Amino acid sequence: MDKKMSIMVVDDEEIVRKSLFHWFKKYGHVVETASSGFEALEKLVKYPFQLLFVDIKMPEMNGIELLEKVKTEYPDTMVVIITAYGSIESAVKAMRIGASDYLLKPFKPDHLSLVMERISVQKRLVSEYNYIKGRLEKITRFDNIIGQAPVMEAVFDLIPEVAQSDSSILLVGETGTGKELVAKAIHAESRRSHLPFIAINCGAIPESLLESELFGHQKGVFTGATRARKGFLEVVSGGTLFLDEVGEISSKMQVDLLRVLEERKITSIGSREPVEVDFRLISATRRDLKKEVAEGAFREDFFYRINVIMIEIPPLRKRKEDIPLLVEHFLKKYSQETTKKVDHITHDTIVLLKRYDWPGNVRELENAIERAVVLSKARTLRIEDFSFLRSSTIPISKPLSLRETEKNHIQQILEEYSWNVTQSAKILEINRVTLHKMIKRYNLKRPENSS
Repeated sequence: MDKKMSIMVVDDEEIVRKSLFHWFKKYGHVVETASSGFEALEKLVKYPFQLLFVDIKMPEMNGIELLEKVKTEYPDTMVVIITAYGSIESAVKAMRIGASDYLLKPFKPDHLSLVMERISVQKRLVSEYNYIKGRLEKITRFDNIIGQAPVMEAVFDLIPEVAQSDSSILLVGETGTGKELVAKAIHAESRRSHLPFIAINCGAIPESLLESELFGHQKGVFTGATRARKGFLEVVSGGTLFLDEVGEISSKMQVDLLRVLEERKITSIGSREPVEVDFRLISATRRDLKKEVAEGAFREDFFYRINVIMIEIPPLRKRKEDIPLLVEHFLKKYSQETTKKVDHITHDTIVLLKRYDWPGNVRELENAIERAVVLSKARTLRIEDFSFLRSSTIPISKPLSLRETEKNHIQQILEEYSWNVTQSAKILEINRVTLHKMIKRYNLKRPENSS
């Protein structure tokens, strides 16, 4: 392990404390010891240790109890449980609670070296996650649109370009991909940004009411019209009108809107006096309007009028590298909204969330994080907090154990570097001897055709 760490050894046996103290000191780590869980907690208040080695059997406060307190109050602190060979079950329980690894008594230097190598790998993963966390604000190029995947970068690049014109835009994408957020970003980047942005969900409003909502009406023109009312086409004056689910509107409404787009005038229901209107139209749909035009289910002239510029918003399954960023954003959001201090998530849980296909896209992910935060009894979200996803018709593969994850990672690196042990060990940040031992332990085999 190349990078030095701050370590505290917690054990009621002096010989164990001294032994580990000198071993860690030999390799340049900052080391402190504690003879009890209470003493360890007192020292943690004064100094943020990165790693704790905790004996599982101690009087007054045992290792499991200390582990639970540390993970609640200092979730970033890594804990290795020290246990006797006959107490493997306790070690497994500790791993479920949040221990990073365990060390069996009586331990040999080789065993300790292997534990520290695994801790090194975990620490690197955590550092990468924290790096992503720190870049979150920079990656959010537009309000509430988060992403760094190439498909999202392409969308980000288009937004300022299309915002400068008044051409009609059609946003295409599945439900929950964030089409309205993109529409708002385009409005915010345009010369109309200081004027209204009005969003209407065409699929949620009956046709008879939609006409009144868009065009307005005069007093007494129909039952319930107790006063004259301006429509959104007039209210939006100078701003941007966003028609969500535009594919749901009737053929008659398509004709009426086409006329408005061409003449830039509207006539409210019950009136004969046209009113000039000025707005930028952005539409959105989850349907294949090209196909519907070909089948005669959607007007061709209206389609081409609203589709001067088309932007496709990718589904979450095509930008899974953005899931950690989105999770961090929603975790922060709902931790603040619910006033619950739930602000961490385990690496294994992120892996689980990346395996899921998210048919409801970003909206479904947001709902899942909100639910997990509301129901969580701990500061850190774990795999079990998302057990409701497993009942989905879309299968999620079983999360890998730490041993399986390590084995697969080593196998992948060896294959990538054609089984060059020296190069692979360098990438894994371990020495060649340790890598040879791990290859033997996991029974990894070099392919016959590998040179």
